[in-house]
Amino acid sequence: MNTVTSKDGTRIAYDKVGDGPAVILVAGALGARQSWSGPDLAQRLAPHFTIYNYDRRGRGDSGDTLPYAVAREIEDLEALIDVAGRVAALYGHSSGGSLALEAAAALGHKVTRVAVYEAPYDDAPQARQAWQAYIRQLTELLAAGRRGDAVALFMQYVGTPAAQIAGMRHAPFWRGLEALAPTLAYDHTAILGADPAVPVERVAGITAPALVMAGDASAPFLPITAQTLSQAMPHAQLRILSGQTHNVSSEVLAPVLTEFFA
Repeated sequence: MNTVTSKDGTRIAYDKVGDGPAVILVAGALGARQSWSGPDLAQRLAPHFTIYNYDRRGRGDSGDTLPYAVAREIEDLEALIDVAGRVAALYGHSSGGSLALEAAAALGHKVTRVAVYEAPYDDAPQARQAWQAYIRQLTELLAAGRRGDAVALFMQYVGTPAAQIAGMRHAPFWRGLEALAPTLAYDHTAILGADPAVPVERVAGITAPALVMAGDASAPFLPITAQTLSQAMPHAQLRILSGQTHNVSSEVLAPVLTEFFA
């Protein structure tokens, strides 16, 4: 494990593997550097690139300086980019993809390329009301210290069956998810915000080449969102991955990223 200090003094932990141009992997909701597909993906990309897989603030071995702000997470990425040689490509999964897009818009030439898989924006009219109800409940649960219930609420929101959630609450890994529960507010309340619609105006300012991906076996709104994102950015391409759900296979994803980042 390596560490770098962000602008506000927060320690950010990361693993580094491979050789070649720098690529930073950005996990989504409830993902820490050792508890998402990042380590597997890093190994598959390592023959071609230097891969940085890190703990976002509030997760794993990284610190968490309050109050939270999206700008601080962008500074975390900038600190990693500077360690990596002052320029790097970004890959973000789900809400990590949303953060990667925000960073690409803010950091300009420091981000050479940006790839995202299923950033969970949703332009459907009915989505806004459901999203805002979720944010209200999440805020109440976290304020009350009910971390397990906050995790369960998120899982329920994304469609996990109630019986499966009940079983997961008794699994050894549940305690780790509870530790990450406050970061649900970082990803959802802050990064995605009160309106889950695609932030067309913000992403239109991204000048780096972009790859926007979704799976054709995911929730129907996600490929639609990917298309909207790709059309909003001046130098973006769209890829729909056959047979893939939101939990995209690293075996399928790695060749696509290798081609794009190369």
